[in-house]
Amino acid sequence: MAAQDVHFSIRRIGAVALRHLYLMRSSWPRVLEMVYWPTVQMILWGFITLFLQNNSSFIAQASGVLLSGVLLWDVLFRGQLGIALVFMEEMWSRNLGHLFVSPLRPYEMVASLLLMSLIRTLIGIGGATLIAIPLFHYNIYDIGLPLIAFFLNLIVMGWAIGLIVSGIVLRYGMGAESIAWVSVFAIQPLCAIYYPVAILPSWLQPIAWALPASHVFEGMRELLLHHTLNIAHMQWAALLNILYLGIGIAIFLGYFHTARKKGLLLQVGE
Repeated sequence: MAAQDVHFSIRRIGAVALRHLYLMRSSWPRVLEMVYWPTVQMILWGFITLFLQNNSSFIAQASGVLLSGVLLWDVLFRGQLGIALVFMEEMWSRNLGHLFVSPLRPYEMVASLLLMSLIRTLIGIGGATLIAIPLFHYNIYDIGLPLIAFFLNLIVMGWAIGLIVSGIVLRYGMGAESIAWVSVFAIQPLCAIYYPVAILPSWLQPIAWALPASHVFEGMRELLLHHTLNIAHMQWAALLNILYLGIGIAIFLGYFHTARKKGLLLQVGE
């Protein structure tokens, strides 16, 4: 028996592979994730290439536009991830049941997730913006007060996505946790971070304009290139964020109510 164990076994290799194929078959987010990353990168850089082909002087006109785009995009990403990761930490440690036998209310949980997301985002983005000053000689704080409007609109949009993602993971289990990484990048090519909405195909432009981030990044470029703040973009971003944050809170609380009725709060975990 011991001698047989050292032999190379195609059968055992196939058995392990088959186990993971079964996992993939039972969890569509795992399959989506495999296709997702290459596709999003291809679309994003394809649109960037189209924009730069016809705007070769863009970088020379405003060297800080791309850096600003990167830093402000991270506000949205960290805002969303700050909620999703904090919530999933409670799920990984099987702590949700303990939390909700206390007097903690679901809406108080939501408020604490928003607070932790804000703290994590300020720490992460604050450090990156300070490093950019000596490394690239670019200070995003030179934007001035409009930077506050950009930051608030992006982090609120991140909160809305984070609450929806957390609700989905709570309802459908840890097999759906990859949505926390996939969701925000799925809309990245539509957010006009590095190029204007006009670069997108005409059928995609209405979808882009329905995202608060698109208004923020269009406003950012207009401010950096033409030194004017487009108030309309900020107003649209704020109104859309009120709508999306309300939807995010409603979905999270709805999924929480369903999970509590089905006893899922005591079953989640690693």
